Amino acid sequence: MKKILLVEDDINLQQLVNDYLKDYNLFCEAFCNPIDALEEYRKNSSQYYLAILDLGLPQMDGFDLLKKLKEIKTIPIIISTARDDIGNKIYGYELGVDDYLSKPYEPRELVLRVKAVLKRYSDEEYFTISNFKVNRKTNQIFFNNEEIEFTKIEGEIIILLLSNPNKVISREEILRLTSLKEDTRNRTIDMHISNIRFKIDDDSKDTKYIKSVWGIGYKFIDDN
Repeated sequence: MKKILLVEDDINLQQLVNDYLKDYNLFCEAFCNPIDALEEYRKNSSQYYLAILDLGLPQMDGFDLLKKLKEIKTIPIIISTARDDIGNKIYGYELGVDDYLSKPYEPRELVLRVKAVLKRYSDEEYFTISNFKVNRKTNQIFFNNEEIEFTKIEGEIIILLLSNPNKVISREEILRLTSLKEDTRNRTIDMHISNIRFKIDDDSKDTKYIKSVWGIGYKFIDDN
């Protein structure tokens, strides 16, 4: 189920949109207050596939919220608003919104717009998990939208872990499923893991991504 950030201060409309999207396997995290929505996105931006923003919000205009969201991490955005004048629409598109939907509208129309935007951003050439994106054809690995230069072995190991989220991969499996030599010592595998962690800023003492499982091997943590 794909997760969507919904910022709408009309509680009735918020609930209607939330319930309707859920029927189409789209889960909303809904907020009335843009400050709360911004804080949530700052903590969990990797979980969200799309944002739906009202413009007339308390404490912060929707356009200002849009800018702040994009400063944290680029995300597809649909504007849902009663401001249907051409000036606001042009300004929204200049800021990079993907669609602009004027109220009132049928929830079904919003679903169609959401699905169309998500389809434009989907690419079967890649798979995405947490903050990582992997090109299936070239094995390029992107972390927080920036390509990370791994050695051949490091790349094989991180892709193996990313492809098996929350599953413990033993050292024996790492040997068998990568091009490491069979006589490689555990110390060598640990060294490669250490190098990977360094490149993705993952502290082994307070790990966010790669967890050591004592006496067995490693697993990639995916909390989504």
